[in-house]
Amino acid sequence: MRWKRTGASSQIEDRRGQSGFGGGMGFPGGRMAGGGLGIVGLIIALLFGGNVLGGGGDSGGFGVDPGLSPFDTPTQSSGNGLDGAPDPDAQLKEFVTFVVEDVQQSWQEQFQAAGKDYEVTTLVLFEDAVDTACGQASSATGPFYCPPDRKVYLDLGFFRELATRFGAPGDFAQAYVVAHEFGHHVQHLLGVSDQVRRAEEKRPDDANELSVRLELQADCFAGVWAHSAYQEQLLESGDLEEGLDAAAGVGDDRIQKEATGRVDPESFTHGTSKQRMEWFRKGYDSGEPSRCDTFSS
Repeated sequence: MRWKRTGASSQIEDRRGQSGFGGGMGFPGGRMAGGGLGIVGLIIALLFGGNVLGGGGDSGGFGVDPGLSPFDTPTQSSGNGLDGAPDPDAQLKEFVTFVVEDVQQSWQEQFQAAGKDYEVTTLVLFEDAVDTACGQASSATGPFYCPPDRKVYLDLGFFRELATRFGAPGDFAQAYVVAHEFGHHVQHLLGVSDQVRRAEEKRPDDANELSVRLELQADCFAGVWAHSAYQEQLLESGDLEEGLDAAAGVGDDRIQKEATGRVDPESFTHGTSKQRMEWFRKGYDSGEPSRCDTFSS
């Protein structure tokens, strides 16, 4: 991927090297999902056009179930350079900063074209554990979005896991992860999170299915950003394949089979490898948020 250093950014909050346990509520790791599909679809349709019919949900995690695919070892503290020591992940941080700014600029343009305002948020870098408005979380949770504070959380060590454990190396695989989490922010701004939370209370038996649909929509939104990156001529040969490999690598079926030797579709929360690839590709091919209708399919 073609990118350039942007320097310090207000869209990045670096908490690496800080203790992550300060007595929070306990990270729920749970879903915020449900139905109410017609209302959610109406919100998205009014904003972007088209016929998007709904949203289901989850707390916005990336799909790494700590019970099924824990990190092999705790992330080693790398430091963030604030104590005078060099930051071994300095270039990776600069890359993530570029992607975060480009993803949010893309969504600002989408919202502006629809006559709406996009709320810029921040990505929090952490190591091992972190306190959030959702409670405490560890690196084993994987990247996630916390709706109450509207922030994305990421331990850069996840990218090493993405390359080794999930077989998805490359910078655009990393960009896909970031774009997916900001897809959850878009869903939150559209009111999807509130709608699906209320719907889950009415339809708890459908929580997993609706969670899958929300996650696939975030994958599609990541593809919408990838389309804009292509138009900006940021993509290089092989980048799209890296993104698709990442989507496949974190499919529920692949993670479950690796961890337990079997696949349990009833416990899926994020979608199969095939589904995640297909919806990421649909967003990429169309570049239209209104095509990310994961609920009427």
